[in-house]
Amino acid sequence: MDIQALHPEIRKIFRLIPSLPFHSKLFVRLNNLLLRTLPEAKSIAGLTIQQQSLSHGALRIYRPAGQQSGAGLLWIHGGGMITGRAAQDDRLCSRFAWQLGLVVYSVDYRLAPRHPFPAALDDCLDAWRCAQDLAHDHGVDVTRFAIAGQSAGAGLAASLAHKLSDLGGLQPAGVALFSPMLDDRTAARRELDMLNHRIWNNRSNRAGWSAYLGQTSDTQEPPAYAVAARRERLRGSPPTWIGIGDIDLFAEESQAYAKRLRSAGVHCDLHLAPMAPHAFETIAPESSIARELFADNQRFLRNALQITED
Repeated sequence: MDIQALHPEIRKIFRLIPSLPFHSKLFVRLNNLLLRTLPEAKSIAGLTIQQQSLSHGALRIYRPAGQQSGAGLLWIHGGGMITGRAAQDDRLCSRFAWQLGLVVYSVDYRLAPRHPFPAALDDCLDAWRCAQDLAHDHGVDVTRFAIAGQSAGAGLAASLAHKLSDLGGLQPAGVALFSPMLDDRTAARRELDMLNHRIWNNRSNRAGWSAYLGQTSDTQEPPAYAVAARRERLRGSPPTWIGIGDIDLFAEESQAYAKRLRSAGVHCDLHLAPMAPHAFETIAPESSIARELFADNQRFLRNALQITED
């Protein structure tokens, strides 16, 4: 994708970012090895950080040192189902904790292809239950809990909401999806390969879905809860917010999912950032389009979680 297609404010920084070959198994293995060797911050100014073990994986917990809102957020990191770790989103999770007074529980889940579906979703469900168990000790009202994620993590967040709906019991007060990876059928559209989308292109997308599902995207129907956009029944889903750039590979599937939610009577806010590629809010968080995205997301979370402005 030509650099001129990007918003003028973010072109300079994106010029410095190469097209990473996430479709290469060797590259992904090396990337994951590097991520595991990077040190994790033990604390961040204004926050305390704790680790909580799960049956598989762990929770990274961010607690504001000052006034808390009494609400919580389960955060799920991105990485195409094949890479990533919770600590990579320290800045994003800190933003939620600082600006909204949230206690944030970020999930380190198992990755494909070593751990295909349902491993990651099972870990996210385990994390949800663990966060609920910890909530009282952290000053969090379990009825004021949202689920959010970015990219593959956003797809997992949507699938987790579907599973919780079917299981019954306590439900998330809202779901926030940043540039969500929702539909494996996008990966089967080979004509999209030619566009070579920034950060995450369709070749990488196909590799991620194939690793997670244990099958190519165009062979057979995936199992229940594996692909959020394949869910037929959406009525009764929690209020949902979707934020994405309009030149992201996932823009079309995100708009289709938002339309289906609204048709099912679900409140859904869709924020389309102009001339913005995948994960731009992480790479250029101080750009005007990222600030507008975060402001819109904050409005949604404040309403869903009953957080009053000071």
